[in-house]
Amino acid sequence: MSTASRRILRYGLVREALLALCICAAVEAAEPSSPTAAVKLTVGAVIGILTDEALAGTDQQERRRQMLETTVGRRFDYREISRRAVGRQWKRISESERREFAALFQVFLAGRYADRIEGYANEEVQYLGERRENGYAEVQTKLVSDKVDLPIDYRLFFKSGDWFVYDVVINGVSLVKNYRSQFRAIMHKSSYTELVRRLREKTIAEP
Repeated sequence: MSTASRRILRYGLVREALLALCICAAVEAAEPSSPTAAVKLTVGAVIGILTDEALAGTDQQERRRQMLETTVGRRFDYREISRRAVGRQWKRISESERREFAALFQVFLAGRYADRIEGYANEEVQYLGERRENGYAEVQTKLVSDKVDLPIDYRLFFKSGDWFVYDVVINGVSLVKNYRSQFRAIMHKSSYTELVRRLREKTIAEP
């Protein structure tokens, strides 16, 4: 091998090594080390989307909402949220029914809360503290502006090296408990099939 070839090879290896280091550093920086860091990472990404001028306006609404749903979906474990909201019935349904329900519930929640999230673009998020115990955590935050002073607590669990949200408590009202109460009433009065039908048709009441 010629001297020039060896130099090119060395340059290529060094460049690849530097690139690998940069990628590893970026991944490490993106991985939250605590529940609060996890929430901050997602909330920051959401605010970034809401304040991006390139995504402003009604003509960008669909694209903006898709990006918001993707960002929130990376942090929220909709299967776990569904399991907790359905309650005991979750053990009685098949795996395919569980996947179907989680997918429907994700679409339902995204549709219900999209407008609410977009309305928070100009509010300040204050991080008040966190509690951890045995792989579970709660991050206390407050949404503050001239018009609102709203406590929002995120409940998370640790899985596969990261923190995921399984419940949100808004002004003292648990999203999971609220829907569990509604779901239980529907299933008690009718059936699980009726619950799925109503979820698909988006006729469940908003908390």
